[in-house]
Amino acid sequence: MSLQFIDCEPRTMNFPLNRRKLLADRKLLGRWGEKRCLKFLRRKGFKKLADNFSCKSGEIDLVMVDADGAVVFVEVKTRADESFAPAESVITPAKKARLSRAARYFLATNSIEDRAFRFDVVVIVLGRTGRPQIRHYENAFVP
Repeated sequence: MSLQFIDCEPRTMNFPLNRRKLLADRKLLGRWGEKRCLKFLRRKGFKKLADNFSCKSGEIDLVMVDADGAVVFVEVKTRADESFAPAESVITPAKKARLSRAARYFLATNSIEDRAFRFDVVVIVLGRTGRPQIRHYENAFVP
């Protein structure tokens, strides 16, 4: 698993006006994190295919295409902080299996089964103070 740690610069990160509101509402924090992740990946040259794709098998936060043309299924984990456990620890074998089934369904329904694909994980930690941190794990797991 390759890790790319990015400490975001204030002028490139659309920082929340009301951090307290984000910290109090997990759904709002999650949506904020997905938007930040999308901006982060677009700056890296990714193009968006879909977001919040869901089927009976599971849900995929973002489906992107990287510069090489590979389809990238992105799991976004946004946390207020990591005082209890690192956000990466919630990517369990069961979660990986659900992501894999949903990804295969996405590829099949869009007739792109022959395309190369991978699974990335992006962790965003807002923190109580300072700038948010973004960690991008390319090819985080192989189903």
